[in-house]
Amino acid sequence: MLTRHLRRDRRTAVPGRLAIVAAVISLALTSCTAVSAQDSSSSGTGSETSGSTKGSTKGSSKGGPPGASDGVLPDHTSAYNTSLPGVTKLDPALREAVQKAETAMKEDGIRMQVTTGWRSKKYQEELMEKAIRKYGSKKKAKEYVADPDESHHVTGHAVDIGPTDADYWLIRHGNRYGLCQTLSNEIWHFELVTTPGGTCPPMTDPKG
Repeated sequence: MLTRHLRRDRRTAVPGRLAIVAAVISLALTSCTAVSAQDSSSSGTGSETSGSTKGSTKGSSKGGPPGASDGVLPDHTSAYNTSLPGVTKLDPALREAVQKAETAMKEDGIRMQVTTGWRSKKYQEELMEKAIRKYGSKKKAKEYVADPDESHHVTGHAVDIGPTDADYWLIRHGNRYGLCQTLSNEIWHFELVTTPGGTCPPMTDPKG
């Protein structure tokens, strides 16, 4: 009699234990799912924030080195690329003369590029600071870089041209378009200083 009672109790206890185990497993699975969802949400937020940050700083030069808005030009910039401030902020007459020269050079098999055109004061100041560090004094640096208040790049009245084949072509034929080399120590620096077909004036020697 007692044995039968014990067997009945054991059969009753087993389902109860199974129910407890099932409840614990269910609770554990629920917790894991919640943590996983939270991790996925955090990871997604991090990616969006990173992308947003990159997008907001793209093309900006505030607080950093000079950028496109300061006149920095990419390699192989054409004088016709007026979407760039370094080109579009040039004096219109100078830009047109350089464009005509570029077209003529292309017919002669020379690919010209504007290495630098208009520059912001910020850009010019950085160039001057670098020159001072390189040459040891501002006096020496001014033989190679003009002060922002004196630079013809800042006013949009000067361009630097490359490569050297294009420079030598302009030295020989630039006066057809009014373009002349104006600094004796810079074969790449040209300005609109004569009438088309006129004679180029004597060059300035920055070294005095």
